[in-house]
Amino acid sequence: MHLVPAEHAGRRTIDGHRVCDAIAAVGDLERVRAWADRFSLLSDPGRLSLLFALQEAGPIAVSDLAVASGMRDTAVSQALRLLRTAGIVEGEKDGRIVRYRLVEGPISALLKHCTPESTGERGSG
Repeated sequence: MHLVPAEHAGRRTIDGHRVCDAIAAVGDLERVRAWADRFSLLSDPGRLSLLFALQEAGPIAVSDLAVASGMRDTAVSQALRLLRTAGIVEGEKDGRIVRYRLVEGPISALLKHCTPESTGERGSG
């Protein structure tokens, strides 16, 4: 039980090797906090629907995202501001229009596992 912190070394364990594996899997608590923050961004249905739309449609304007998601333009803008601050989306200015796209990274990889094709879901129409 070499990975057990000294302050927990006296605690009873059932499978010591599994405890070490579990501690190694948890790893750095900052990494855990970073993923918790990412998941909190994904926990909002509005933001998640925007991410699905961005994943499929590519660079798209706020007003078009609002139509696609059924949200108001202001709500889309606020959601995109959070997602942009987190580094999940980027805006590309084209004259007066800003088109947003999904940034390649851990969230885009995660979203690929949530598409209907990867989950076996089918549309209802």
